[in-house]
Amino acid sequence: MDSTVMKPGGAAQAFLSRAKRFLIGGEFVESISGKTFEVVDPSTGNALARVCEADHRDVDAAVAAARRAFDTGPWPRMKPAERQALIWKIGELIDRHAQELAEIEALDNGKPVTIARVVDVAYSAEMFRYMSGWATKLGGRTIPLSAPGDYLSYTLREPVGVVGHIVPWNFPLLLAAWKLAPALAAGCTMVLKSAEQTPLSALRLAELIQEAGLPPGVVNIISGFGETAGAAMCAHDGIDKIAFTGSTEVGKLIVKAAAGNLKRLSLELGGKSPMVVFPDVDVAQVVPGAAGAIFFNQGEVCSAGSRLYAHRSVFDKVVEGVAEIASKIKLGSSLNPATEMGPLVSEEQRARVMGYIEKGRKEGAAVVTGGNAPNGLGYFVQPTVLAGTHKDMTVVREEIFGPVLCAERFDDDDLDRIAAMANNTPYGLAASIWTRDISIAHKLATRIRAGSVWINCHNALDAALPFGGFKQSGWGREMGEEVFHAYTEVKAVTAAL
Repeated sequence: MDSTVMKPGGAAQAFLSRAKRFLIGGEFVESISGKTFEVVDPSTGNALARVCEADHRDVDAAVAAARRAFDTGPWPRMKPAERQALIWKIGELIDRHAQELAEIEALDNGKPVTIARVVDVAYSAEMFRYMSGWATKLGGRTIPLSAPGDYLSYTLREPVGVVGHIVPWNFPLLLAAWKLAPALAAGCTMVLKSAEQTPLSALRLAELIQEAGLPPGVVNIISGFGETAGAAMCAHDGIDKIAFTGSTEVGKLIVKAAAGNLKRLSLELGGKSPMVVFPDVDVAQVVPGAAGAIFFNQGEVCSAGSRLYAHRSVFDKVVEGVAEIASKIKLGSSLNPATEMGPLVSEEQRARVMGYIEKGRKEGAAVVTGGNAPNGLGYFVQPTVLAGTHKDMTVVREEIFGPVLCAERFDDDDLDRIAAMANNTPYGLAASIWTRDISIAHKLATRIRAGSVWINCHNALDAALPFGGFKQSGWGREMGEEVFHAYTEVKAVTAAL
């Protein structure tokens, strides 16, 4: 492991040095309580900055600002092309400050800065640009009626109102963009709470949103803890909808909290995604694909390919190949350009992942490579491959959310039984199928219960492609045209002629 620690550039350093305040009602303000909390660099365990800590009073203020902006402000009544231009401008500002944002994200989350630059920041900018176009394309339709009489009936698609966004720590900037951009295009106003582990990029984004010139109160951004600020948002009667990305356990708590005013919910939750490898594959193609599917972003990905099912005829070659790649991945601090895998986000997450690895050992899994936490600074875990796993093991049943692959062989050609194996999980977020037989690939794709099924690839995402889960992986879809079902209400209008 390369323990070299590098310093951020001048722009990122300047941001770290200035006050980290909330954006509420078009103004940057301190928390009402005056409380702050410490943000830690996962590469070193050292403090990066202090940010304001929101409680229910700050949530009340942010919701009130969003409510005013929706009920009496100009945003929902702007011409669609005007909203489009402002949303597009946010994407352009993200691009303009790309290196600074990448460094902030890398320092805050632990991911390599090279990945943050080409994935998190680039895709965030693209999300605002793509979604800006939908501001001019959301509409209703006319409906012919069969009832006696003459009528003109049509539908209107209107913004749902004030939205509460709660985003996780694994892709802080990108998932903020996933939520803010379509909600803005739909004409909603909003309050966004970042994860307490990674609040920095959202606070920098707040500054760029101000620079873009959105009306006051349209976007309000706060930082705080889930059990205080997050809970207050979910129960708040002034919020019409909650959009949450995070764990299934927290998602269930949000469902209960939202019952007070029956607010709308979209939930993008956990996953335990299978990768099914057939005997006809090109192993040289599968191995890097499977390794990338589980080790990208330190395995802290809801759709990570964490369960590998390979046919017995290719199992050894695939597992050996993935293990070889894993053993050569360069661990290091997030700002080091040579780093291929950074630390996990926190000491708590490292302990969680190491606990799963130890449980896997005790339940009979064989550690092919990795399995340890390197000594020294930072919250690092070696990329790990476990073989000899089976459906009853904890590591196979539960989401680990770290760089741990569970590999199991199969000896079957019945697609229904293979699908049952892949579907043997409470989750249904994603899956991948690896085969040269296009017929087998598409037949199996229809049998797998998951929101995304990739063929000969994994984690292939695009702003135009809907993303979300079946079963306990959530409700609703992010991205693409489908996302607007989450941020709009449909109104039927009928006139007797």
